[in-house]
Amino acid sequence: MKRFVLLLVSTFLTFTLVHAQKPEVITNNKAGWHKIGDARVDFKTDKDKFIILGKDRYKALQVKVQDAPVKMESMQVSYEGGGTEDVALNTEYKPGAESKTIELKNGSAEIKNVTFVYHTVSNATNSKAKIELWGLK
Repeated sequence: MKRFVLLLVSTFLTFTLVHAQKPEVITNNKAGWHKIGDARVDFKTDKDKFIILGKDRYKALQVKVQDAPVKMESMQVSYEGGGTEDVALNTEYKPGAESKTIELKNGSAEIKNVTFVYHTVSNATNSKAKIELWGLK
């Protein structure tokens, strides 16, 4: 009986670890838009860092908003080897909206991460916004 329980526990742990290590984004070198990541926005000012898997090179970025309005304050792009690019957004996006294409000044450098400062705008349903970060290769 102990062996059976031990087998069940080890199977569960193995299954959990395999799924926990699965990356959200699978990087590739095809041209076009690629989803980098997403996050749920709280009702307070929040800051999220999207870590770029594979340290990919993107020419431009775009933000998409779902479920609730969100006020995007700013975005900072950090590059491998140092250097950052600050982008003032100061825009309120409605659900289903997307930002304009944000051309990167250092589009040939590998992006290390992108940090956003934003907050969900009060809405009738009190739902939280979901933001997605997309990159153009």
